[in-house]
Amino acid sequence: MSSTVTRPVTPHDVPARAGGRAWAALAVLMLPTLLVSVDNTVLSFALPSISEALEPSATGMLWIVDVYPLVLAGLLVAMGSLGDRIGRRRLLLIGATGFAAVSAAAAFAPSAELLIAARAALGVFGAMLMPSTLSLLRSIFSDREQRRLAVAIWAAGFAAGSALGPIVGGLLLEHFWWGSVFLLAVPVLIPLLVLAPLLVRESRDPAPGPVDALGIVLSLLTMAPIVYGIKTLAVDGFSALSVAAIVVGIASGALFVRRQLRRPVPMLDMRLFTRPAFSGAVVVNLLSVISLVGFLFFVSQHLQLVIGLTPLQSGLVLLPGLLTMIVSGLLVVPVARRVRPGFVIAGGLTLSAGGYLLVALTGGGAPWSILLASFVLLGAGIGAAETVSNELVISTAPVEKAGAASAVSETAYELGAVLGTATLGTLITASYRAALVVPEGLTAAQADAAGETLGGAVSVAGALPGPLAEQLLASARAAFDSGVGVTAVIGIGLVATAAVVALVTLRHVRS
Repeated sequence: MSSTVTRPVTPHDVPARAGGRAWAALAVLMLPTLLVSVDNTVLSFALPSISEALEPSATGMLWIVDVYPLVLAGLLVAMGSLGDRIGRRRLLLIGATGFAAVSAAAAFAPSAELLIAARAALGVFGAMLMPSTLSLLRSIFSDREQRRLAVAIWAAGFAAGSALGPIVGGLLLEHFWWGSVFLLAVPVLIPLLVLAPLLVRESRDPAPGPVDALGIVLSLLTMAPIVYGIKTLAVDGFSALSVAAIVVGIASGALFVRRQLRRPVPMLDMRLFTRPAFSGAVVVNLLSVISLVGFLFFVSQHLQLVIGLTPLQSGLVLLPGLLTMIVSGLLVVPVARRVRPGFVIAGGLTLSAGGYLLVALTGGGAPWSILLASFVLLGAGIGAAETVSNELVISTAPVEKAGAASAVSETAYELGAVLGTATLGTLITASYRAALVVPEGLTAAQADAAGETLGGAVSVAGALPGPLAEQLLASARAAFDSGVGVTAVIGIGLVATAAVVALVTLRHVRS
């Protein structure tokens, strides 16, 4: 009769489970997460007021919107690596202090140029916030089960902020001036500055390499030109400037990868991408966000400019879907304990495809109830998929490199947000311009403005006589909805591709 010798289990074999202080620290780390996601959606509601108050040029208005994600996306990897080096909590506190101070300055900016400068500075400090929060979760929660729940709550903060953005923005702009949307940062970040030093322990890479100044420059020259080029393509179509920007970004990215592979202690260990769990999770994040942002680009305009709802009413229509995203992200935690992550992600994204399918079958002119139901399905799938994929990103990377790994996940999110608008948004815009029939009786300037965007047509209609205004609005709304079917089919393709990527790259990853 054979026997086996078992080694006694020691405390080092089982990760320590986090206590009450860790969960209180998570609550504190939710503050910047909530703020950044609110900030992503609330600005769009303030743009009409900013345009009226500061009178920026068309180019200036574009830069007010674009400069923040350009700087943010370009610096995420560098700031994640800096947090690994100097301390993630320290970087978080520096970012929070700067973000709050610059937000207060932006609220009272007397000109468009100063507001653009403030938005650029917000991108710098915002890049310090997000990788720090996710990477700190890796060091606070060493138990895998608890960490998965913590990441689900962290992801729920993003969804909650997206839900609160339209509602809070609508309420503020009904009672206060445009700068009030920037002042939101101050009361949110002050508790973080007080409580984080008490509740969040410092963590860093114990053996960081030397500062890679050239690597930081290359990372900025990779992401910022690519984001700019994509946005320019989306707005103006193909041009020498947009193509050149993307070429510069790709070339800088190639040099960045080559440099990191040759350095003994790289700023970002590119070999992480050879791990299927890491690279697969990043691609799932990217494709999921593209489909989500593309959907929101369409539905936010349809609800307000086609159906005629107010910003607050539109936010309330989207609220059930965003709440579903939060709940599904939390409910997937016990499921992910027993089911392989590839199957969990693929199953969730199948639900998301169902949401787009509902829009595709309905076509243009969908009532708000259909859009509400489709967004509930989309949110349920993406909430589950994002929780599992984000947890895989930070758990697959070495704990000492958690900041850089988290920055990769955040970069995928920012790039996905840009691509969502650029791909699906451009399709709808191109379809609108091709299908619009401008009625006779408009001046050349009015026809040009109405032919650019649905918002332009609505603005022009406000200055026209009743019958002519109704004719223009009917044509513009029909033209806008004409591209919905094709866009929905592409959305189905995006989430289906993400599901296949999850099944292929995560097939060997156990629950």
